[in-house]
Amino acid sequence: MKPVQPLKRPRKRVIKMVRSAAEKVVQRTPPALEMVFGLFILIGAGTGLLLIPGAAARPLTFMEAAFTSTSASAVTGLSVFTPATTLTFWGQVILMVLAQIGGVSLIVTVSLISYSLGREVTLSRRLTVTSSLGLDNPGQIMRVMIRAMTLMFIIEGVGALLLYLHWRFSGIVPAGEAAFYAIFHAVMCFCNAGFDLFAGLPQYPNGIPSDPISLLIMGFLIILGGLGIPVYMNLIYSRNKRGLSLHTKVTLVMALVLILVGWAGLLAAEYWHNGVLAGMPPVDRIVNAWFQSVSARTAGFASLPGFSQMQFSSILLIMILMMIGAGPASTGGGITTGTFAVLLFAVFSYARGYEHIRIGKRSLPDALIKRALVILVVCISLVLTATWLILYTNPFSMTETAFEVISAFSTTGLSLGITAGVNTFGLWVLMVVMFCGRLGAVTIMIAMLGREPRKRLVGYPEESILIG
Repeated sequence: MKPVQPLKRPRKRVIKMVRSAAEKVVQRTPPALEMVFGLFILIGAGTGLLLIPGAAARPLTFMEAAFTSTSASAVTGLSVFTPATTLTFWGQVILMVLAQIGGVSLIVTVSLISYSLGREVTLSRRLTVTSSLGLDNPGQIMRVMIRAMTLMFIIEGVGALLLYLHWRFSGIVPAGEAAFYAIFHAVMCFCNAGFDLFAGLPQYPNGIPSDPISLLIMGFLIILGGLGIPVYMNLIYSRNKRGLSLHTKVTLVMALVLILVGWAGLLAAEYWHNGVLAGMPPVDRIVNAWFQSVSARTAGFASLPGFSQMQFSSILLIMILMMIGAGPASTGGGITTGTFAVLLFAVFSYARGYEHIRIGKRSLPDALIKRALVILVVCISLVLTATWLILYTNPFSMTETAFEVISAFSTTGLSLGITAGVNTFGLWVLMVVMFCGRLGAVTIMIAMLGREPRKRLVGYPEESILIG
């Protein structure tokens, strides 16, 4: 009689079934909802890491850790405490890593992780990334994303090296801390996050170094981070013989115009009207105004002395720059320069009697103006609702509250000094606004409500209403 053989454990079969089920769930998850979950997981992980003993000089409350993690993951920079004095070295490293991951588009990060694990990047995700990066062929995605990541690290590395050499040999930062300070601020500048390690320290009473060389290096890192991956691809990696794409031209021109407008406006308000630039030497005055104009479009570093004491005209100008924000598919936020350009040229085209939106010798599809209008309405509604909620529950002025909310939505991080005084409910509101601002309010709306093409079974008669 043959001995009874023990039954084999169906371990491999179970693992295979679970893995297959997980892959099906991932494939069926809409890309927009996937991005929402990705950012939510990143914020949760950051909150847990900041709550670990040793991340801060004192135990952080859950609210402090959650708000800081949200602000870093959304590359904003708003904080309820001073990172330089409250966080330890490891806490500052956590902050930098969160900003680095959040600064790269989450859909890019998720796809790269899937690719590195040998898993297939689904067609829906490929098409989503293809659209956001302005590519013609979904098959280019992995090559372009790897190149984009490489380019990002090269830019940050060069910026960190320049900051290190300047701060180390000029004595601005002690020799033992210069390397980490340079890396930290290079990441924060390129990712358009507003955290710094200078504010709150007695040896740096004015916050970040305001000498021209420091501001020029940091300013150009901010500009490069705010252009967007499609612009990098078109400028460096594209082999298209037609030259620069319309998107690249519009993004570069809009960035230049907004920087110049902000620069001139801040100089006019804060120098000729005896503002915070009045007592500075000419070179420092010019460079500080330029850097603040660059930083106001989602980076969030305050270089002007007495930032909260600026003229009301300067505050309004910065709010407008924050609301417009940086380029699409970049590390910045706001409604983006692309949306602003479409709306602006739509007005010009309508005034001239054109049938379609025209930019130079190109016409834009009608669907683009609809998307731009949806983005504008959703974003303004979000900002107004959040402003009302904070005004209703906190004793701040309209200017302070609106500035804080727009800063959170545009993932800028500038503040008129009220962040630490906002109550718990107000902090939750700001966290929601930062979350939506990083992913885009329209992405949140699509993820929550879904957007499936509807079959037109019945046609309805048209009727006009009065507007204007």
